[in-house]
Amino acid sequence: MVSQFLTLAQEGGGWEQPTFDWHALAPEIVIVGTITILILLDLFTRETSKWVQSSIAGIGLLAAMIPVVTLAYDDATRSLFGGAYVVDDFALVLKALFLVAGYVVVLLSTNYIAEGDYWEGEYYQLLLCSVLGMTVMASARDLITIFVALELLSIPAYMLAAWRKRDLRSNEAGLKYYLMGVFASAIMLYGMSLLYGFAGSTRLAAISESLRELSDPEPFVTLGIVFVVIGFAFKISAVPFHTWAPDTYEGAPTPVTSFLAVASKAAGFVALLILVYVGFYGPNGSEVWEPLFYILAVASMFVGNLIALRQNNIVRMMAYSGIAQAGYMMAPLAVAGSGIAEGDNALRSIVIYLVIYAAMNLGAFAVIIAVARKTRSAELESFAGLFQYAPGLAVTMGLFLFSLAGIPPLAGWFAKFVIFESLVTAGSTGGYVLAVIVGVNSVIALFYYARIARMMFMEPPPLDDVTPIRVPVSLSAAIAITGVVTVALGVFPYLVTRVTENVTLLGLGG
Repeated sequence: MVSQFLTLAQEGGGWEQPTFDWHALAPEIVIVGTITILILLDLFTRETSKWVQSSIAGIGLLAAMIPVVTLAYDDATRSLFGGAYVVDDFALVLKALFLVAGYVVVLLSTNYIAEGDYWEGEYYQLLLCSVLGMTVMASARDLITIFVALELLSIPAYMLAAWRKRDLRSNEAGLKYYLMGVFASAIMLYGMSLLYGFAGSTRLAAISESLRELSDPEPFVTLGIVFVVIGFAFKISAVPFHTWAPDTYEGAPTPVTSFLAVASKAAGFVALLILVYVGFYGPNGSEVWEPLFYILAVASMFVGNLIALRQNNIVRMMAYSGIAQAGYMMAPLAVAGSGIAEGDNALRSIVIYLVIYAAMNLGAFAVIIAVARKTRSAELESFAGLFQYAPGLAVTMGLFLFSLAGIPPLAGWFAKFVIFESLVTAGSTGGYVLAVIVGVNSVIALFYYARIARMMFMEPPPLDDVTPIRVPVSLSAAIAITGVVTVALGVFPYLVTRVTENVTLLGLGG
C-alpha cells in the first residue's frame, strides 16, 4: 500500500522527493559518527577504554574539520530544508571555531578526567553532543532549528557542569545552570511563539519580510523580540542575566568551565547574530534591539569589570572577566542597524572578536589547570612566585592576560580595535559614547589582569616546594596552540581578516 501511494503521488505530481546535500551536512555527520563510536567503545570495552576516549574524540573533531575546509574551498552557499539550514561563509567560520575550541577542550580534559574518579565515556559523549549543537546553530535559519540546536548544546552542558558528583559545589553549579537555563528557554520560547503568530512562519527570512511590511512595530512583536534576546542573553552571561556564571564556573570541572566560557558563549552570540541579521534587521526591528543591546553592553562591561577587581579566586575573576568581554562583543550590535556598511562592520568585528577571544581565554584556562595540578587551588595566592619555579607557564599566562586586556602586539589589541572601529565608523553620538565606555572599561580590566601578573612575577612563592610543574603532553599542546594563535593573530591580523572578509550582512541573508 505504501509503495502504491508513493507511485501515485509521484505520477500525479503531489509528492516530490526531497534533495539531500550530504556534503553540506558532512561536519555534523562526522561528529555523530564519532559519538556513536564512543558509545559503542564505552559499551563493550568498559574500563579498558581509559585514555582512548579522549583520543577518539579529538580525532573526530579534527576529522570534522576536513569537510569544513572542502566546503570553504567550494565557496558556494548551500540551503537545505526550505532555507531552515544554510551553509555559507558565516556558518563555516563559526563551525571551524567550535570544532577547534572543542578539540582544545579535549586536550585540557584528557589528564583531568583520566586521573579523577570519573567515567570517561559519558564525558566525551556529552562534550561532542554539545559541540554538535553548536555546529547546527551556526547554520540554523529557522526558529525551530535554533531552539533544537540550543537544547542540544545546553542539556549536555548542564550535566557536564555537575560532573563531579560527590562535590557539593559541582552539584550546585549544575543545578544553578540548569534552573536558570530552563527559565531562559521558557522566556525565549514565549518570544518565539509571538513571532511565529505574527509572521505565520518559523523561518527567519519570513519574519524579516513581515517586519519590513509593518508601518510601526506592534507591541507584541516588540515583546517577542525582547524575550528572544533575553533568552540568549542568559547564554552569553550578559548582565543582569549573569548570576549563574560565577558559581557555575567555580563549581564545574575546570575544563568544563573553559568550554562554557568560550564555546558555549560563542554559540549564544552566533544565535544572536543570526536572529538579528536574518530575522530582525530593518527599521522596525532595530528600534527594539539596538537600545536593548546598548543597555546590556554597558551594564555587562561595568558590572563585570568592577566586580572582577574584588575577586580573590582566579576562576571567579575569569567569570566576571567573561561577563565584561560579552559586553565588548555586544557593543557593535547597539549601532549595527544604522545601515548596510555599519551592519557589516559590526558583524565582522564580533566574529573576529569571538575567534581571538576563544584562543586567549582557552589558553588562560589551560595555564590555570596546569598550575592547579601542583597547588590544588584556584586562589590568586597560589600563583604567587610562579615565575620562579614555572617560568614558561608564567610567561604564557602573562601573554594571555595582557591579550585579554588588549595590549599590543598580542591578538587582543586587534579584537578591541575592530570593536572601536565599528563603533566609531557608525558616526552616531551613541556609537562615540559607547566607544569611550569600551575604552574606560578596558583600562579598568587591566588592573585585575595586571594583579595576576604581579603575583606571578613579583611575589614570593607561598610554598616551600618550588619544584617545577610537570605539565602533561596534552595540556602542553593546548597551551602551545592557543599561545601561537594569540601571538600570530596579533602580529599578523590579516590572517583572521582574510577568513572573515566574506562574512557580510547580505551574505548572511539580512
